[in-house]
Amino acid sequence: MMKERSVTHSTFVIERTYPTTPQRVFAAFADPAKKRRWFREDDSAIGEFEMDFRVGGRERTSFRLSAGPFSGVICTNDTTYQDIVTDARIVLAYTMTLGENRMSASLATFELMPAEAGTDLIFTEQGAFFEGSDSPEMRRGGWEELLGRLARELA
Repeated sequence: MMKERSVTHSTFVIERTYPTTPQRVFAAFADPAKKRRWFREDDSAIGEFEMDFRVGGRERTSFRLSAGPFSGVICTNDTTYQDIVTDARIVLAYTMTLGENRMSASLATFELMPAEAGTDLIFTEQGAFFEGSDSPEMRRGGWEELLGRLARELA
């Protein structure tokens, strides 16, 4: 019996202000050691982390989920960098896979703008979420947490 196919499309925006320069925020995305620290290291067993930060470059992260209904299952992010403007913008396309099942495909944009308080970051995700295995609300919550970890990395 084949599982019914479905796709949910959604766009959401998250805005944050970090009390540091756009150069430091950008470096937290561009430097593999910094990115790995805030993006993945604190809550799951990392299977692999590879990063080639350049237009056309790829990033691959896999990790074993440590909690919830999918505890023990491998989750994989496969990313391709679409556009990079030093200290100002990063655009990437990425897919997420849970075990053998593709959960989603997304286009994500990080805009960094100098502000009186430091750097304003505007994150926009345009996603297609498959078979109800993920949702825009869950993904937004995941990015809210990741951008909080980024704040701790920058502190």
